Amino acid sequence: MRRICVFTGSNPGVRPAYRAAAVALGELLAARGIELVYGGARIGLMGAVADATMAAGGKAIGVIPEGLKAKEVAHEGLDELHVVASMHERKALMAELSDAFIALPGGVGTFEETFEILTWSVLGIHAKPIGLLDVEGYYAGLVHFIEHSVAEGFFHAQNAAMLLREEDPARLLAAFEAYRPVVVQKWIELEEA
Repeated sequence: MRRICVFTGSNPGVRPAYRAAAVALGELLAARGIELVYGGARIGLMGAVADATMAAGGKAIGVIPEGLKAKEVAHEGLDELHVVASMHERKALMAELSDAFIALPGGVGTFEETFEILTWSVLGIHAKPIGLLDVEGYYAGLVHFIEHSVAEGFFHAQNAAMLLREEDPARLLAAFEAYRPVVVQKWIELEEA
């Protein structure tokens, strides 16, 4: 893996463990020579992972919509900062630049990015690994909801398994290295006429 995209919050969250995990992930990426691709902000966990990556000698690439850059949240100290017209373009470019995806704790933007990239995997648009860095059980409720969706017949277990989950960044990267995409031939049930 040459580059990993990290989805995370523009807020720091209430637990110090969230920032600590962002810093640990950034340091690990740098130590392994993996470039960071992320949303381009200087604030919250987004800024923490970028700063940690660069402080450890790694490369950070940001992708930010013009509207957010205009609000002065862009990280101007990055190795590369791509300014795009929309959130849609942001996600498409981050996906194009990246070999894998990690969701650190974050809010609805992080959820939306993670679910969109998971949907693209389910549809066969890409076969890149996707993982939740589940800091102090942050994603436990989300994982439970996905399991509920499987139990209720709206999501196949094989597709749900595409979303990896680890509490430790090194174990998540190891899971990425071992990842083999699952091909589900029939992912929807067609109703009989």
